[in-house]
Amino acid sequence: MITMDDIIREGHPTLREVAKEVSLPPTEEDKKILNSLLDYVKNSQDPDTSKKYGLRPGIGLAAPQINVSKRMLAVHVKDNKGKLYSYALFNPKIISHSVETAYLTSGEGCLSVDRAVPGYVPRFSRITVKGWNVDGEEIKIRLRGIASIAFQHEIDHLNGIMFYDHIDQENPLQPIEGAVPIDR
Repeated sequence: MITMDDIIREGHPTLREVAKEVSLPPTEEDKKILNSLLDYVKNSQDPDTSKKYGLRPGIGLAAPQINVSKRMLAVHVKDNKGKLYSYALFNPKIISHSVETAYLTSGEGCLSVDRAVPGYVPRFSRITVKGWNVDGEEIKIRLRGIASIAFQHEIDHLNGIMFYDHIDQENPLQPIEGAVPIDR
């Protein structure tokens, strides 16, 4: 089981690397890692489990955050209508996206960042992601809102990008012109 001690923090060189593609079909070891990413996110959202193991709640986790520089991520989040998006993917790619952008009004946080970083992070409003599930089956998912933002945040980790790299350093809290504000 992944704990907070397994999650590397900003400044660690792995977080700035471009992660390697996972060979498909996946090995048993890669399947185990992918499943453990999803387990962490689910466990971190359960009040009893997160308290028992000292887990910081999160909605997504990428393999580089546990010092595994491979293209794997997990997202477990409900949208504002209560629809659950729970995915663990190998080699996820954004294959299309909207022109329209969006941002979280509360800003973004990260399990690898132990400080609050104020600022709005511009993201695509809608994306389509292609990846492979734990069984090596290709899947395509259309995402919007918080699920779209979570996937973009985690895919950034696979490319060595931190969420705060996107924040306007001059005016971090200036609403992003033409973008849809999303309350969370």
